[in-house]
Amino acid sequence: MPQPPTLADRELASSAEQGDPLAEAAIYEKYSDRLYFLALSELHSREEAEDVRAETFTRVLRALREGKVRKPDSLSSFIVGIALNVIREFRRQQSGTEPIEVHELKLAGEASPEKAFLDQEVSRSLEEVAKQLKPREREFLRMYYYDELSKQEIARVLGIKEERLRLIKSRALQKFREIYLKKANTD
Repeated sequence: MPQPPTLADRELASSAEQGDPLAEAAIYEKYSDRLYFLALSELHSREEAEDVRAETFTRVLRALREGKVRKPDSLSSFIVGIALNVIREFRRQQSGTEPIEVHELKLAGEASPEKAFLDQEVSRSLEEVAKQLKPREREFLRMYYYDELSKQEIARVLGIKEERLRLIKSRALQKFREIYLKKANTD
């Protein structure tokens, strides 16, 4: 079998859009391991990581063939964004919903029981506050701070113009602060 070409993302995307199987193979080779380990670190299951990788490349190749990749130079960001969406879908299927998750703090060395308790309390408080936000605000904050998606990707997922993100961000953070301070004053 011929070796896939070693081209820049722009050329790979362009060739894949034209249906070049070598370019498609090169994209798979270039990003396959990265996606597998991303999915494995998020889902902790080899089978699900394989499924995420397969579904991600199916969607990426379909988008390339249909000319839906707007910035071919950002192919890696596009692929990771698709993978994160697929991972979220897997989580939704497992739990039925997708609550905002506050990642546990990993403490260096031995943590005191008091410190661990406080970290759990802070996490619980943040989760309670997040539950009081509107779904769109919760989704935005999760994508922006936890998934670290680009503004363009967030706008695409939310189905809004990128210019509106700043307003959504400021309102969501302001509401989050208000709810958190109100909760802190009543506890």
